[in-house]
Amino acid sequence: MLNLFMRCIVVYFFLLVAMRLMGKRQLSELQPFEFAITLVASDLACIPMSDPTIPIIYGIIPVFTLFVVHIIITKLASGSLRFRKLLNGKPIVVIEKGNLLPDVLKELNMNIDDMLEALRSGGYFDPGEVEYAIIETNGTMTVLPKSQFKPLTPSDISLRTEPADMPVTVVMEGNFMGANMKGLRAVDKGRVMHLLDTLGMKQSDVLLLLVTGDKVFVQPYKGDSMTVSFPAEDGE
Repeated sequence: MLNLFMRCIVVYFFLLVAMRLMGKRQLSELQPFEFAITLVASDLACIPMSDPTIPIIYGIIPVFTLFVVHIIITKLASGSLRFRKLLNGKPIVVIEKGNLLPDVLKELNMNIDDMLEALRSGGYFDPGEVEYAIIETNGTMTVLPKSQFKPLTPSDISLRTEPADMPVTVVMEGNFMGANMKGLRAVDKGRVMHLLDTLGMKQSDVLLLLVTGDKVFVQPYKGDSMTVSFPAEDGE
């Protein structure tokens, strides 16, 4: 029993390392060949985990081979546009100039329900609001709305804007994220602790604290979230 337990741990961590080395993607963003490799690798890893009579190396070597194959295919796809199109296919337009293309949907084995579901996932419940819709190579749908349904942006009304600041996580689940402080100007741990004091909180009370420029978002474990500013320092 202990031997089986240790085999599962070894294979799991090897598979985890292999998947991490293959790159960060969500499951819905995997290309077809990446999805196939992921499925095969998981099945191969299960063989030595479930059968103690099979040497553990019989699970590690196939997963390592798939990792090497993935790297080779990725390099070839990066260097050759023709190979990339052959491997992944190409984006396909399913709505053009506001019109659905039934013949294209049939080629993709999609019905109207599938298309409407994909549109709703993109935030569009009415196909009449869509100018173009494209099925990407990973199966997701990208939508270009008609001009009258596009969200209003500052440039549409010639509104002058300032560069956006990236929110920085400073406290997460009661833990101080000191490494993230490098990206902040004129903010240190002492100033954050002083802010929490003014709010009547301890660090352990904070589920999430984000700093964006001069604004601070605080979500305590108990109570409502709030957006505040740092209190003025002495001499300001």
